[in-house]
Amino acid sequence: MDPSPQPTKRIESIDQFRGFAILLMVLANYLGRPNRVPAWLKHTPDVGLTVIDLIAPLFVYAIGLTYGLSARRRTRDTGKRQAVEHFLERFLSMLGLGALVAAGGPFLGFDPSEAGWGVLQALGVAGLLCLPLIWSPTWLRLATGLALLGGYQALLDRYWMNGVLQSSHGGIQGSLGWSAMLILATVLADLFHDPRRRRSPYLWACAFAILLGSGLAFWVPVSKSRISTSYVLIAVGSSGLLFGAFYLLVDRLHVRVPLLSAWGRNPLVLYFLHYLLLGAFALPSVGWWYIDAPAWLIVLELLCVLGVLSWVGWYLARKQWFLAL
Repeated sequence: MDPSPQPTKRIESIDQFRGFAILLMVLANYLGRPNRVPAWLKHTPDVGLTVIDLIAPLFVYAIGLTYGLSARRRTRDTGKRQAVEHFLERFLSMLGLGALVAAGGPFLGFDPSEAGWGVLQALGVAGLLCLPLIWSPTWLRLATGLALLGGYQALLDRYWMNGVLQSSHGGIQGSLGWSAMLILATVLADLFHDPRRRRSPYLWACAFAILLGSGLAFWVPVSKSRISTSYVLIAVGSSGLLFGAFYLLVDRLHVRVPLLSAWGRNPLVLYFLHYLLLGAFALPSVGWWYIDAPAWLIVLELLCVLGVLSWVGWYLARKQWFLAL
């Protein structure tokens, strides 16, 4: 299947899906440190899988859903050269902004070990590595994504394991795993957007990715810290199925949450702002205020963070000010 030209009508479910992803990211980042939060609401240290481990892939998948559409539209409107320049600027900006966030983290009370590499850097590298392939046929991206994933796993097992495990989001080496995830996300996006097909091949492809990853887990442990092959396949498949549910609810059944759209239209702004808000809890060296906070205080602080971010998202949407990933 080759990608075909698409209409430029905005798909509301993508905004809602992206907004849901940033909302979960805020929750995960807050809940990661308080001692009273159970382990299943935190990232797995190495091998294993929690619901929190599946949040970052939602961002990757959200980019994959619009990457091909945006590339073809910009090529049609401004030419391929300017389209390439746009994406280079976009993903290099992510690298720079991610470096600022990571460098500023210790000053806000976050773990200094995460200062070198963050989620925005991983997304930036993934976007850059996917760029040469975004205009290529779907089958070629599928083959390249699987080959990259297999090559990364081989290098991880033989040379990179210690370095990847000691780095946040796998470090620069782990970016190959995130890149493979993004490439595979664009493959599933082609299935979803193709007007010549019904949605069932898309859903079957998502389910197959989960089954394939689950089968590989007998030989390759599922691990977000390693960005292992089994983790990537399970994550991209589950992200695809979750988006399918959003599409059914939002675009088919017209069940919409306007606030999620507001969050989804300004993810970068809310992402930066949530770090500043979390710093108000992480920076003070008072145990009961955050690390050893009681359950009622955890809930109260979360409500404050979500309330501020929701108001900012609503205000920016009302003013029609948008800064998307």
